[in-house]
Amino acid sequence: MPNMIAKGLVSLLLATTVATPAVAQSARPQPPAAPADPAADRAAMTELLAADEYILRIQALDDAGPRINAVIDYDPAAPVKARQLLGTGSLRGRTVLVKDNVETAEWPTTAGSLALKDNATGRDAPLIANLRAAGGVVLGKTNLSEWANIRSNNSTSGWSGVGGLTRNPYGIDRNACGSSSGSGAAIAAGFAWAAIGTETNGSITCPASINGLVGFKPSVGIVSRTHVVPISSTQDTAGPMAKTVYDAALLLTAIAGPDKADPVTLEAKRVKDYTAGLDTASLKGVRIGVLRGAVGSREDVKALFEAALADLTRAGAELVDVTYEPPSEMWAASLPVLLFELRVEMDKYLSTRPGTGAPRSLADVVAFNKANADKEMRWFNQDLFEQALTTTDAEAYAKNVATLRRLTRAEGIDKLLADNKVSFLVAPTEGPAWTTDLVNGDHFSGSIGAGYLAAIAGYPHITVPMGGVEGLPVGISIMGGQWQDHAVLKAGAAYEKARTARLPTPTFRVWRPAGE
Repeated sequence: MPNMIAKGLVSLLLATTVATPAVAQSARPQPPAAPADPAADRAAMTELLAADEYILRIQALDDAGPRINAVIDYDPAAPVKARQLLGTGSLRGRTVLVKDNVETAEWPTTAGSLALKDNATGRDAPLIANLRAAGGVVLGKTNLSEWANIRSNNSTSGWSGVGGLTRNPYGIDRNACGSSSGSGAAIAAGFAWAAIGTETNGSITCPASINGLVGFKPSVGIVSRTHVVPISSTQDTAGPMAKTVYDAALLLTAIAGPDKADPVTLEAKRVKDYTAGLDTASLKGVRIGVLRGAVGSREDVKALFEAALADLTRAGAELVDVTYEPPSEMWAASLPVLLFELRVEMDKYLSTRPGTGAPRSLADVVAFNKANADKEMRWFNQDLFEQALTTTDAEAYAKNVATLRRLTRAEGIDKLLADNKVSFLVAPTEGPAWTTDLVNGDHFSGSIGAGYLAAIAGYPHITVPMGGVEGLPVGISIMGGQWQDHAVLKAGAAYEKARTARLPTPTFRVWRPAGE
């Protein structure tokens, strides 16, 4: 689409829905029809009418306009495919964007790296096969922090060699957080119904919070990791990012499932439908632990959090202040575990993927980056990759894993829940989006959040919008015990209904103080 036309569409697209013309059905096989459900059909029809708008918004706001730069590839025929799937499966033709470290048959899976720009495996990850079987449509692939932000200590979230820099729709000079930055920015900008992100430590929940979305990190094992570019066998998981808790639960239901190639998924305790009971979820009489030590030093975030706690109280919850200080032993063990697993898992993924050429090991990636330093390492280096190559002590690794499991599970979340007789833990997820700085890298402020506990433990964690600071979104985190995913989603839905704060809306411009 020419730039002049695309720019002219921006204001129109922010306010209108584009009608969808009738399109003939193709002869391709159709998924099984979904059970009759008038309410679900009405919701699906609303999404169907939005499918064309999603493509136009990408063209006007991502390819041109303010250049949010969240989408790497997209399928212009996605609206046609959505029509063909209306009334089939639980998703009924809904369109989903997928983080570009998850394999889909249509496009290369790059993890944002030029080393994998031709990594066209021609296969779907099991979670994508599940998505399609549920009647979902893969609209495209989203940008991410390159290699899911594990390459360097000085990286800038949202930048990759393949996709460039993703910008935050609430302030295009602001960061979209990582590593699922493209997925978060894309849904905030209205480019699809929902998106799939992945998380090792905060990579779903941070971009969801900063982009004003619901983000859900499931218990590790609920969703398969096969054919997903890996970091950590103990912490990696994919999960949904959406506008509402219900939509996140609906997408989770579609992508969840066992996978023989990923043994932890065979141990998972799932429910058939994660949307069940969300509409009637209540916090009356539910004891919730408040992690005061994770609130941080920002007065504006404290005020938002106190308002959210007041909403929880009005909804009938009983709040209990919970004291927790992360032991230094946990931080000492965490990075060595990730680096050991990164080398092992990346070598396994790269050495077994289909096709010829491109890297076959982490060492090959390191060599590629050195040979292409002008494109890959202009802004930050690969110190963590190089450190991972030398992190080979299996005995130390086993001890560190045991330490982390003990400190985040038995002596962490499990103990906090049991000792305080609470069902969930809450804290702010992250502060407002910071100004992107490619030269100096990310900068966080206020020491906010405790999502690392759920990430390292492999336990469920949802973030739900709780308001904004000067027009920049901030979320509240709700965490629970292992396999308590459905309960955490219901708690998120109950808070969402009780929330009284006004939520900010994207401006698609450089951030300015309120009133200016």
